[in-house]
Amino acid sequence: MIVAFSVAPSTSSEDGSVHDAVAAAVKVVRESGLPNRTSSMFTELEGDWDEVMDVVKRATEAVAAYGSRVSLVLKADIRPGRTGELDGKVERLESALQALGGPAAGTEPRG
Repeated sequence: MIVAFSVAPSTSSEDGSVHDAVAAAVKVVRESGLPNRTSSMFTELEGDWDEVMDVVKRATEAVAAYGSRVSLVLKADIRPGRTGELDGKVERLESALQALGGPAAGTEPRG
């Protein structure tokens, strides 16, 4: 399965930043050894149900140290028997775009 999740404390530092709390969560994810990717808004994680949910739980607990309340947003793609989909899905998308004559990754116009 692949899980995309975002976790943050409901309270933040005086400047409104939650980066220290998010860094604590991402540290848990990276130390898990599972395939993962972090973007500006979500962290994606791939593995079987129990190991992925354990990492999400521990990442959430790491964020809880930064506030009295935690917000967790989670989306899952559950496909038993599939692995390598964290990169595979993106590779198939890029191939489809290339076949359509679309722009290469990272070259989309900014608005």
